[in-house]
Amino acid sequence: MPETRSVYRSEVSCGSSSLRVQLPARAVRLLAIGVALLGLADCRPKQDEKNSGFSRAETFYLGGRQWGEPSSFNPLGTSGWPISTMNLIYETLLMYDSLSGQMQPLLAESYAVHDDRIELLLNPAARWNDGQPISAWDVSYTFELGKKYKSLNIAPIWQYLNAVRAYGQDGRGDQDAKRPMSGNDYPRHVVFELNLDKKNPLVVLDALQAQSILPRHAIEPLLAARGDNLDEFKKLKFDQNVVSSGPYRLLSYSSEKIAVVRDDGYWGNQALHGGKKPVPKYIVHPIYKSNDAFSVALRQGRLDVSTTFVPRIWLKAKKGVRSWFDREPYFVTSSIPMLLANHQRAPVSDVHLRRAMAFAINYKDIRELAVSGYSEPLEPGLILPFGLERKFFSEEDAKRYGTRFDPERAKAELEAGGYVAVFGPDGQLLETRGPDGKPLPTIYVKSPTGWSDWESIVRIAVKSMRAVGIDARERFVDTSLFWNALYEGDFDLIMFTPSTQPSPSKPWSRFEALLTTRDFVRTGQRMYKNMGRFNDPNAAAYLPRIDALLAQIPTLTDDDARLSAYRELNVLFMQLQPDIPLVYRPDTFYEFSIKHWSNLPSAANPYLPPLIPGDRLGTNMLWSIAPVSN
Repeated sequence: MPETRSVYRSEVSCGSSSLRVQLPARAVRLLAIGVALLGLADCRPKQDEKNSGFSRAETFYLGGRQWGEPSSFNPLGTSGWPISTMNLIYETLLMYDSLSGQMQPLLAESYAVHDDRIELLLNPAARWNDGQPISAWDVSYTFELGKKYKSLNIAPIWQYLNAVRAYGQDGRGDQDAKRPMSGNDYPRHVVFELNLDKKNPLVVLDALQAQSILPRHAIEPLLAARGDNLDEFKKLKFDQNVVSSGPYRLLSYSSEKIAVVRDDGYWGNQALHGGKKPVPKYIVHPIYKSNDAFSVALRQGRLDVSTTFVPRIWLKAKKGVRSWFDREPYFVTSSIPMLLANHQRAPVSDVHLRRAMAFAINYKDIRELAVSGYSEPLEPGLILPFGLERKFFSEEDAKRYGTRFDPERAKAELEAGGYVAVFGPDGQLLETRGPDGKPLPTIYVKSPTGWSDWESIVRIAVKSMRAVGIDARERFVDTSLFWNALYEGDFDLIMFTPSTQPSPSKPWSRFEALLTTRDFVRTGQRMYKNMGRFNDPNAAAYLPRIDALLAQIPTLTDDDARLSAYRELNVLFMQLQPDIPLVYRPDTFYEFSIKHWSNLPSAANPYLPPLIPGDRLGTNMLWSIAPVSN
């Protein structure tokens, strides 16, 4: 059995009361032995052997966010569940509602967007778990870490900001975070001053609902003690006595599971939830090795919700498994998996070949066979033709400029580009010859090994391309090799889903992730956007209009002007086909069991978006669900 690291307090429950004591580790072990010898069964937590000692009526089991034993819970390091994209331990300023398109309050009770700034007012009740108020100093400090340490995820925001400032109740700037706080004498007003040379309030709004706020009074001394060396700071595990603001605390972790326990003193219970506590006392994330293992656990009721790919989910309904919809597409789709093309590598640098590929691929087969129907029919371009993005989608443009499954048009594009396919007597593709008459090298499509839905998508795409005369093959690689290849440009074609999460910046951020030439570098160096190196700004064929539209759209406030700009940008994408969209999918799968917990959100009960508890706005589910009486 792997060792389980327990953190925080020892707790012994007797009836409805609890005794909490701080004891040395040796004393805790002796106490546990004594209790076992005395057989004090009535003074121990009710246990369920199948669920590793947690009372089932008090424990919510979720999966899909942790695939290996955790090594750290450091908020500035590489952390998994429950730190990454979660509001369980640390919290964001706001939360985005992907159903309504509105921001919801969390640490900030309100915000306002102005021409040169975005202002927030923090909730006066917001507290760290050590009792200190959450102040504007904490917010400015958190964001300024990104200015100091360029490797942090928050660092790129400083392209768009001049400053993040704290203001007191008198409206004056208050940057003296060293002065003592007493009562309400601390700044709650935060101003994000926009860089008007790169004005982009959309990116800042994204950060306000994505960046966890950290306690300055706890983090700053730890960094200082390590000479402000971020690498040394990241060695801290943050697995005990953590200053945080969220409704749960880390309880234990091992190679088998991670558990958090409810913090009954959480500030938001009273301020945001009418005095109610989260219903589950414990949240546990078991660690499995495959999608299939999560799927089996969901069917058996060992998981209450999962974010993994579960094929043919309608077959699991008899086992009490549900999804957002009870019919196709089953999930709320919000992102676009696609094939990125390497524009610095022939022959995929040729627009004729890319458009031939886009006409060749059987998107219906991908939707029905590879992703179990979990998608609306694909439309050309980068704008979703449904939901909140629908107002920017032009069906007229899609019909005129877009590519759809049409093998004959694929062959026509190949011919227009000077390509010739050579087939054998049995109809099998032997080779593809380029405009110079010479055989082209095989075009390989890279994708991670073991990602079953992506593997199926790639196989269908390759089969479709070969059928029209494009010599393409699959190349499945280890996940670590995949990410290196993606960022360094070591691919012909590669599977990727850009800008996956719904956010205030959609659909702009999807275009920006694929088309921006900011920070452009050549193959071999790492790029984290436009990994296909499209529209090289140093090349003769550079189109400055694309970058101009990307810069213009975030500054527009008039709906007609935004629609016009989005239409132009989407038409350019469809004409040039820099990458090949393949299917729609949710930013996170949302499957749940009704065996042990009720009142989970769904299309029939849409009080929250389809997110697991703790994930962004999905956190609020914890105050609404109820255990099922057995």
